[in-house]
Amino acid sequence: MTTTETTPFVDLAIVGAGPCGLAAAVAATRAGLSVVLFDRGPIVAGIASYPTYMTFFSTAERLSIGGVPFVVADEKPTRRDALAYYRAVASHYNLPVRQYETVEQVAAITDHSEAARPARYVLTSRTRGGAERVTRAHAICVATGYFGRPNLLGVPGEDLPHVRHGYTEGHYAWRESVVVVGGGNSAVDAALELLRSDAHVHLVHMEADLDRGVKPWVRPVIANRMHDESIIAHFGSRVTRIDPESVTIEGPDGEQQIAATQVYLLTGYLPETGLLAELGVPIDEVTGIPTHDADTMATPLPGVYLAGVIASGFDANKIFIENGRDHGELIVAHLLAASAR
Repeated sequence: MTTTETTPFVDLAIVGAGPCGLAAAVAATRAGLSVVLFDRGPIVAGIASYPTYMTFFSTAERLSIGGVPFVVADEKPTRRDALAYYRAVASHYNLPVRQYETVEQVAAITDHSEAARPARYVLTSRTRGGAERVTRAHAICVATGYFGRPNLLGVPGEDLPHVRHGYTEGHYAWRESVVVVGGGNSAVDAALELLRSDAHVHLVHMEADLDRGVKPWVRPVIANRMHDESIIAHFGSRVTRIDPESVTIEGPDGEQQIAATQVYLLTGYLPETGLLAELGVPIDEVTGIPTHDADTMATPLPGVYLAGVIASGFDANKIFIENGRDHGELIVAHLLAASAR
């Protein structure tokens, strides 16, 4: 039997507890607004899914939020540094994060109360234990990030257990035959680390060369490894089938079968706009960008806001933690101004 729990009203409900969602919660808390965050995983789940030994491009200062200093021993913070830092921020502000609780539905409601900030939306969520929760909120911020909806190839075998849409570390691929699909930074970094772990690596990319956005200090390294064929590159090629111990590709030389006991499909992600579409927020079909005002992060629906990379549509390279961390301040300023009218 499903149990339904009604939780207290909040001024701002935030869907997604990544860095930008946490920054929005901090801004709301500092402004005296009541807030709750939902995440179907742990806080900053996107960072937790990064490669184990990853180092950020950005400095710690540019990743900091909420006025809490991010101090590290080296010039650039690591994944481990970031996880510890964002946990510390959430603890410092005692943010009410409902981890492992998935928001399944958001609906507009009519509240006829005379409150300055009446309830306008109801969120239905489900805990990992199966309990249903109902939360009423004056405003909603969608900060769902970019790592929950992989860009699927749509080929047979993509759902096999040895196929992954993310990469953590190369240890598990020691002396294994591995296929990495993609030509961006994630694919290149994975291919190089897998090689360093003594895996037999093939890189498959549908374009004629690596993506232009590959880090300039990494490009010559991967180019040398492809030149000496320690990484076998297949450009202009597409995966057509994945089997338990092989991958079939179609390329300039026709059909080819590559031995593979591990497959990493690092082909990017699509924005998670389902809740926004359900509410009726217009989403551009070409860019994937939900309609919003970049100065306030407000959508055309009263009290519905965006924070973080969700606002960049299909181009995830437009918004990072560095420029998405400020969205919370814009949201709170607009929310307070609207309530004062």
